[in-house]
Amino acid sequence: MSHDARAQAQALHDQAMDLEHEDDDAALRLYHEALRLDPDRPETLYNIGLIHKYRSEWALSLDFNRRAVALAPDDEAANWNLAIAATALHEWREARGTWRRLGIDVGSGDEPIQADFGRALVRLNPDDSGEVVWGRRVCPVRLRIENVPLPGSGYRCGDLVLHDGASTGRRKSGGREYMVFNALMLHRPSPLTTFTLEAEVATPQDLEALMSALETAGFDGEDWTSSVHTLCKACSEGRPHEHHDEAGDEEAWQPERSLGVAALAEGPLMATLQAWEHASAGRCRVLTLAAALRPPGQQVGAERSA
Repeated sequence: MSHDARAQAQALHDQAMDLEHEDDDAALRLYHEALRLDPDRPETLYNIGLIHKYRSEWALSLDFNRRAVALAPDDEAANWNLAIAATALHEWREARGTWRRLGIDVGSGDEPIQADFGRALVRLNPDDSGEVVWGRRVCPVRLRIENVPLPGSGYRCGDLVLHDGASTGRRKSGGREYMVFNALMLHRPSPLTTFTLEAEVATPQDLEALMSALETAGFDGEDWTSSVHTLCKACSEGRPHEHHDEAGDEEAWQPERSLGVAALAEGPLMATLQAWEHASAGRCRVLTLAAALRPPGQQVGAERSA
């Protein structure tokens, strides 16, 4: 290959990089033109695979990252994106082999990776609402959600989420820092439905009793009134400033609470709520209970006043 062809391919690659955030279709055309002139450009193959990753075009991302890794086996970023694409496509043998090449021992075989990579957080819909929830990582790029996300997120407690490899922020809890990752897609849905619960809760002690009753009955519950906070973009993608960490301990108690509950069925949940109401001796009552987000394939039921 001539020096002129390589130089022209590099110029096209550089032009494509400048366009990526404005017009990725135009960037792809330039990258492919660069490859026509110089087919063995791992950085161009990687960048094409990266665009397809963020488009969730997983087969194409797998192909281009695989070609990039064949030319540059030690390229860490290309290997990570190859493993992410293989995971998205449930290509477990290739995903496991790629992780081992990166020095992450997840064993071999064709079965899904089910390990314990510790707790972390995932930013759902990072280009939109950016809700951040807790979960536990079962592999380097999948996390099972432990919170009850807001229904508008489209995600539910127990969902397995494919997330990006690089962290985009930190959160402190219990004196430790935990990484925040951007979600890429729902990888395996949870069987649980998200129920929205509006209730009059007389005191903090009554709320504790409600949460205890839900936990005892096997439901995941979350008091959204106290747990959902809005962060500025800089804080969400970094370390939240002190003004975001100032809890509302001094605020007056709000009896009307908005909660999320994850449950398989409404009947047992309603029975638990009615028992809690009865135990409160008239201090507390359920205002509404609604199935807000069901697993794929199930219809959302009508709201019920209680």
